[in-house]
Amino acid sequence: MKGGESTLPDAAPRGPGGILFPRGLRRRLTRMPSPAQLQQLLQEAVAHHRAGRLDRADALYRRIRAAQPGNFDAVHLAGVIALQQDRPAAAIDLLARAKKLSPKSAVCVMRLGLALAAMRRTAEAEREMRLAVQLDPKFHEGWDNLAYCLKLQDRLTEALACHQKAVALKPDFAAGWFNYGLTLSFDGKVREALQCHERALAADPTFANGHYGRAQALQQANRLDEAITAYGRFLEIQPDHLEARSYRLYAMNNLERISREELFAEHVAYGRAAGRHPVPDFFQNADPERRLRVAILSPDLRLHSCAFFLGPLLQHLDPARFEIYLYHDHFREDAVSRRLQARAAVWRNFVGQPGPAVEKIIREDAPDILIDLAGHTGMTSRLPLFARHLAPVQISYLGYPNTTGLAAMHYRFTDPVADPVGEADALATEKLVRFAPTAWAYQPPDFAPEPNPSPCAAGGPVHFGCFNNLSKLSEPTLAAWGRLLSAVPGSRLVLKGTGLGVSAVREQYCARLAAAGLPSDRVDLLERTAETKDHLALYHRIDVALDSFPYNGTTTTCEALWMGVPVVALLGDRHVSRVSASLLTAGGHPEWIAKTPDDYVQIAATLASDPTRLASIRAGLREEMKRSVLLDHAGQSARFGDALRQCWRERCGLLLRRSA
Repeated sequence: MKGGESTLPDAAPRGPGGILFPRGLRRRLTRMPSPAQLQQLLQEAVAHHRAGRLDRADALYRRIRAAQPGNFDAVHLAGVIALQQDRPAAAIDLLARAKKLSPKSAVCVMRLGLALAAMRRTAEAEREMRLAVQLDPKFHEGWDNLAYCLKLQDRLTEALACHQKAVALKPDFAAGWFNYGLTLSFDGKVREALQCHERALAADPTFANGHYGRAQALQQANRLDEAITAYGRFLEIQPDHLEARSYRLYAMNNLERISREELFAEHVAYGRAAGRHPVPDFFQNADPERRLRVAILSPDLRLHSCAFFLGPLLQHLDPARFEIYLYHDHFREDAVSRRLQARAAVWRNFVGQPGPAVEKIIREDAPDILIDLAGHTGMTSRLPLFARHLAPVQISYLGYPNTTGLAAMHYRFTDPVADPVGEADALATEKLVRFAPTAWAYQPPDFAPEPNPSPCAAGGPVHFGCFNNLSKLSEPTLAAWGRLLSAVPGSRLVLKGTGLGVSAVREQYCARLAAAGLPSDRVDLLERTAETKDHLALYHRIDVALDSFPYNGTTTTCEALWMGVPVVALLGDRHVSRVSASLLTAGGHPEWIAKTPDDYVQIAATLASDPTRLASIRAGLREEMKRSVLLDHAGQSARFGDALRQCWRERCGLLLRRSA
C-alpha cells in the first residue's frame, strides 16, 4: 500500500464485506474520514437502506463505526438491518450498544425489544417495550409492539388494551389496525377482527396486509367463498406470499364445488412457489437399521386434537429404535405439552422465530426423519422450510387432510380407507404410506364423563347433534339435516361452535338453517365450551351424531363414539371426506357410513326410530372402542415405528444409489 491507496486492482474496487464501490469512494474509505465525509457516508448508507440494498448499507455502517464507534445512527441502523435480515442475536448486541449511546431514544429501545422477542427472551422484551412507551407515551408503534410481547405470553386482554391505545393515538395507523385484528382473532373475537382489518384498508387502501387480515377473519368467520376471494386479491399484490397460499388452500378443502383435481393443481402450484432447493449430502451414516432421530414439528403440542392422536404413538414408541425431538410452534404450553415433553429427548419452542433461525437449529439437531403435523393449517406454516430439505426423510401426517404439494415432502402417512390405493396416489406429491388399518390412535381424556342413558329413552324427542367446527357446515350438509328433521317428526338438532353465543352470529346461522329447511325452534345453538370435560358432557344431550361433509370430523367423531353416541357419516371422494369412514370402520361400525346423501338421511332416521337399539349402542360403544384398533396404542405405535423404519430404508437406498 502506498500513499494510503488500496492495493486492490482498479477493476475490482471492493469495500468491507466484499461490496463493490465506485472508485472515488474506494479511495475515501482507505483513510480516516473527516466528520463531513462521515456524514456523507451516513447519508449514502441510509439511501441504500431505504432502497432495500441492505448489504451495501451495512458495509457503510460498519465503516462509519470503525471510524466513530460512538455514532448512534450507524450503530442503531446496523441493528435495524440485523433485525431485517433475521439475525436477532447481532441485532441485540448492536441495539443494546445504541441504547447506551442514546438512552432516551424510544425507537431504539423498542427495536431492542423486538430483537429480544425474536430470541424468545420475552420478559426482557416486555421490559424494553414498556420503557419505550414510558420514554414517549404517545409512541403508537411502541404500544403496538408491547401488545405483541404480551400476546407471546398469552396475555391477550392486556395485549388488546395496548392495541387499542396504539390506534387511539394514531387512527390512520394501518399496520396497527391489522395487528389489532390478528390479536382479536387469537382471542376468538372474529367480528371485531374483521372490522379492524377493514379499518386498516380504510386508513390505507394500498396496505396489502389489510386484504390478508380481512381474508383470515372471513375464513375464521366461516365465510369461506369470500375468504378465498380476499386471499386471491392479496395474492395478486404479493404472489409469492406462501403463508397466504397455505390459508387459501386450507379454506378450499371445505368446498365441495372445487374438484379434487383442481385442488391438487392448487397444491402443486404452492410447491412450485415454494421453490426447488438443492438436497444436502445427508448420508454420512446410511445404516438402515441404526437408531433414528425423529423430529416432529407442530403448533399443536398442547391441549389440541392433534395431541390426542400423537400422544399414544409416542408413549409406546421403542426408545431403543427412536430418539424423539419435539418442536412446538405456539406460544401456549400446558399440561399436555409437559406430558409430551416427558417423552422427548429434546423439546424446543419455535414460536415467533424467523425461518432462517428455525432452519439453523433443525440442521444442527440433524434429525434423520422430520415429521410435519400442520401442513397448510398453521398460524405460521413451516412448509417453506421443508421445501429446503431439512432432513433426509420428511413426512406429512395427522394435521392436514391433503397433499402438501412439496416435492421435498417424501411421504404422507394415511390409511387405505381415507386414501384408497390407486386413485389417491395420483393426487399426492408425496408417496402415500398406508401404515395401519386406520391412520389414527385415539387417546380419550382421563376426565371424560361416563356415557349417560340415551336422551330419547325416556320418551322425549330424538336429538341429533354435530359439534364439528362451524366452517365444516356446508350447504349440502345443512340440506341433508333439513330433510332428516322432516323425516323424523319432533326431532331436534343441537349445534355447538365458536361464536354461536353472539347474537349477530346466531342470527347469521339461523338464516342459513332456515334456508335449508331447519326451523330455528327445533335447533339448539350452543357456544363453544372453555373446558374439554364440559364439551364431552354435552354429548349427554345427543342421541345420534351427524358428521359434516365434504369436510369430516376427526376428533369429534372419536369423542362422540367414546361418549356412546353413534355417528352417521357420508363417504366422499377425497381424504377430507373419508376420515370418519376410516374411524367408523376401525371402530367396527361400517353400517353407519352412507354412500349418498339419501343414504345418510335414511341411516340417521333408522337409528332414531329405535330407542331400544340406541340405548344398547350407548351402553356398549365405549367398550367396543377400547377393543378397537383406535385404542390399540401399542399396536398402532409399533406399526407407526415400522413405517418410519421402512421410509428410512427406502431413502437410504435411493440416495446412496444417486451418489454412487
